[in-house]
Amino acid sequence: MSFQAYLDNIEAKTGKTPNEFIALAKAKGFGPDTKAGEIVAWLKDDFDLGRGHAMALVHVIKNGAAISDKHVNSGGTHSDPSNTLRLTGVRKTSAKKTAAKKATEQAAKKTAKKSARK
Repeated sequence: MSFQAYLDNIEAKTGKTPNEFIALAKAKGFGPDTKAGEIVAWLKDDFDLGRGHAMALVHVIKNGAAISDKHVNSGGTHSDPSNTLRLTGVRKTSAKKTAAKKATEQAAKKTAKKSARK
């Protein structure tokens, strides 16, 4: 499973994006110097996340969106297409695409109506 897939699965399970987890962690006083075990315990207790998913969030809480180039397009099980993770989440990315698509469709309808009137 790719690193990004771990984050996407966490969002599907909890309804929270990686950025939302980063904000929650910051509010709890967790940051780059926090021990992984503390963060893992919090994620298990509050969100019922297992160790693998929790460790994915530990990475983004401590290091942000950048990951090593080691698995980028490696073709292996953990291959990611980029060395930058999407922290805004699937639902927010999809919502932005849906909103942009609706705006484009509405603009096309207005243009078509104007053309039909002429």
